[in-house]
Amino acid sequence: MSFISPFTGDVIQPTDVSYRAVTLTTNTQLNWPSNSQTNSDFAARIMNVQATSAGLNLYMPPANQTSVGTDALIRNVGAVAFTVKTFGGNGTIVSIPAGQAQYIYITDNPDVYGTWGVIAFGIGSSSSDANALAGLGLIAISTTLNQSHPSQSITNGYTYLAGDRAQTKVWSSGSGTSTLPLATSLGNNWFTLFKNNGSGTMTISTTGGDLLDGLVSKTFQPNESAFLVCTGTEYVTIGYGVNSSFAFTALVKPVTGGTYTLTTNEAQNTIQEYVGNLVANVIAVYPQVVTLYVISNQTVDNGFTLTVKTSAAGGNTVIIPPGQQATLVCDGTNFFNANTVQAGATSLNLVNGTVTTPAINFAAETNTGIWRNGAGEFDIAVLGVNRFALTATGLNIAGVGNFTGGVKGGTFP
Repeated sequence: MSFISPFTGDVIQPTDVSYRAVTLTTNTQLNWPSNSQTNSDFAARIMNVQATSAGLNLYMPPANQTSVGTDALIRNVGAVAFTVKTFGGNGTIVSIPAGQAQYIYITDNPDVYGTWGVIAFGIGSSSSDANALAGLGLIAISTTLNQSHPSQSITNGYTYLAGDRAQTKVWSSGSGTSTLPLATSLGNNWFTLFKNNGSGTMTISTTGGDLLDGLVSKTFQPNESAFLVCTGTEYVTIGYGVNSSFAFTALVKPVTGGTYTLTTNEAQNTIQEYVGNLVANVIAVYPQVVTLYVISNQTVDNGFTLTVKTSAAGGNTVIIPPGQQATLVCDGTNFFNANTVQAGATSLNLVNGTVTTPAINFAAETNTGIWRNGAGEFDIAVLGVNRFALTATGLNIAGVGNFTGGVKGGTFP
């Protein structure tokens, strides 16, 4: 059915009422104003509706008693949602949450139910709109949305939550630890801010094999900070601020045997400590960068070696004996001992060493060199066998001697 003026071509509204306030206490059927001489529940072009309880419905008048294009702007000014339905509650047109408004209009009217179009008008004012949209990381100031990163102190053993999105976490004590949840539980684009405002290191660890900057954990020195960003599969830091007062970081690398290629993040640690029970020789391969390392071999060697080298072919390598450490310079291709001369020193103190790993040995043959077997003794090991032992009472040579110039002096038994 169509109601079109033959003079103007405009839709004829059935006795148009511009505005009405409606209070829903029960499901309410509306009528067109022309049919409402004795019924006050008539439809208006603009209606402010307030439902007194949840689950209430507002039924629109018969669609075939007016023209297509007949419309109504319905605003929910109450605290609970209500639903606008077709005549008699036959079908849902739109559900309107508290504070929002919807514009509805008839697009077809072959029967009392009709077909209705819907345009969302949002909520009643710009100020309310900003408050309704403000989520984690946002705050409504007047009529605009603004970034928000509220700070909160964390305690030792803290585990980050999904609700920590866009929050600033501050550590204010000595050494401590905290843990990130599984990256898959947070998804891609979760982030939080962290600042170590304490007097000791804060170690942030991952869960279930996840990595943070390629590592299972990352240590923040006092005054260091960063954005912690979840990619959905791992974590990365953005804007990691390194405190120049604590420029050195340490890596503890477990090894057992074979070749280990260090990641860029692992190689960024100036102090490197290798641990583990060796079952085969270990080769640690470093990126081709110019830097200085202090590398400590704290493995149980079981007769096997720890060798460091770069990924460059033909570069110089260094073997680090177990229980010892070396300061090494990497020129991007080769590893070299950083100390070849002790300038200004009047004495040089050495560890005792062992017969298989002398205190002074050769890079190409670490089981040959000088060591100390005990008090008042000076020893020389060759290929892991003690051949020369000088004590306060005399000299003991293990093996057959070959004296090309002869032997003089003394009494021979």
